[in-house]
Order: sequence, then C-alpha cells, then structure tokens
Amino acid sequence: MADKFAIVTGASTGIGFELAHLAAQDGYDVLIVSNEPLINSAGADIQQHGVEVRSIEADLSTFDGVDKLLAATNGRQVDVLCANAGHGLGHGFLDQSPSDWRHVIDTNIVGTLYLVQKVLKQMVARGEGKVMLTGSIAGFMPGTYQAVYNGTKAFVDSFADAIRAELENEGHEHVTITNLMPGATDTEFFDRANMGDTSVGTAKKDDPAKVAKDGWTQMKSGGGDIVSGWKNKLQAAAAHVLPAGVTAAMHRNMAEPGSGNDA
Repeated sequence: MADKFAIVTGASTGIGFELAHLAAQDGYDVLIVSNEPLINSAGADIQQHGVEVRSIEADLSTFDGVDKLLAATNGRQVDVLCANAGHGLGHGFLDQSPSDWRHVIDTNIVGTLYLVQKVLKQMVARGEGKVMLTGSIAGFMPGTYQAVYNGTKAFVDSFADAIRAELENEGHEHVTITNLMPGATDTEFFDRANMGDTSVGTAKKDDPAKVAKDGWTQMKSGGGDIVSGWKNKLQAAAAHVLPAGVTAAMHRNMAEPGSGNDA
C-alpha cells in the first residue's frame, strides 16, 4: 500500500482514465469510479503501475452514489481528488427529456459539489490536499444546441474560482483547487451526447492524454485555472471579449445537429 491516495471519477475512459494513469505513475494508490462496468477493465489496466487500484461502479449524479464512492475509501486519507465525472447533452433544449437534462445537472453539478464538499472538509481539517475539477471552455460561451451542458460548466468554472478564493482567504494555502478547462477532446463525450453529426463532433480533437497531463502538472504545482491547448486558449480569450450573441452563433455553427455532415 502506498502512502499517497487519489480518487479519480469518470475514469473508465478519456481524460479521467488518463488522470488515473498519471496518479498511479506518480505512486498514488487509486480509487476509480464510473457509472459503467468498463471501469473494471480500466482498473485492471492501471494496475500495471504497481500500485493498489480499486474500481467501483456508481452513479455520481446521486448522493447515494457519492456515498458509495466515499465508503470505498475504507477511511483512507484522500490526498488528491480529481472530480472529473460529467457528461454532455446535444440537440435543442425543447427536444430533450427532463430526465436527460436533469441527469446532466445532477452529475456535473450536484454530485460533484457533494463529493468535493465531503473531501474538502477532511483536507481543510488536516491542512493539506489537492482537488482538481474538470470544467470546460464551454463554460465561457452560450451553448447553442448544448445549452444545459455549457451552463453546468459555467457553474463549475465559477465555483472553482470562488472556493479557491474562500480557502485562500481563510488561510488554507496548502489546500488547492485546480480547474482543468479542456476544449473538444477525443473521447466518447460526443457520441454519448448524441453529437456525432455535428461540426465539433466530426472535427479533429485534442489528445486526452495531453489534456490530462496539463491538468495533472498544474494541480501538482498548486496552480489554479488551466486551459489546455493553445487553440482553446485563443477561443477562451475571444469568448471573454465578444458579445454573447456572437459566441452563441459561433457555438451554433459547431453544435447544430447535422452541421458535421459535410465535414
């Protein structure tokens, strides 16, 4: 058993899977979680690094799912939390079922906040710990044809800045909050969000291993926000100065159903 312990959520594939590998490579025992059975094969792969890996299947959109995850720590001190679990939802808001958009909100916001609050309280009590949230540059612009998802990421981006300021103001300088804000990344996100026929869904995307490495490096140094990739940095900068109507139109061009059919 290692003397360091990390939790990585949403770790069955994509950025979360790569973050779990990085944690294991750095000598952390790892508890990984996802809401699909694939998490077990992910755990088997991560064991190659010679640390203790435990994988569990849980729905982190619910308090019960988060409690199941926390119980699986068996009381171990959590040194690093990568709160990466989340998912998207494409197409027009009026075409989405309430159960679908609620699950996005409950996963990306409600379950994430519940988990972060539980773990952060323990970190603050002992005066040390690192939390990384996976936000998104999507939080910087109105999400035309992806309205609920972008709204949840706007919340996460804002929340990370606010909690970091609270911790700093209260003298908890050894408890850090990092917000990883990727752009379009080559994961299962777009297929799962039913966005395979969109311009952004068919376009070339960032490497999840590179995105995860950027975030992990930033978190290890105690850094705050990080936008991964120079193109995403430019897009984020533009979103901060352009009118909302312009960025909403830009997002429509990327996310409108059928916009990728000619790509």
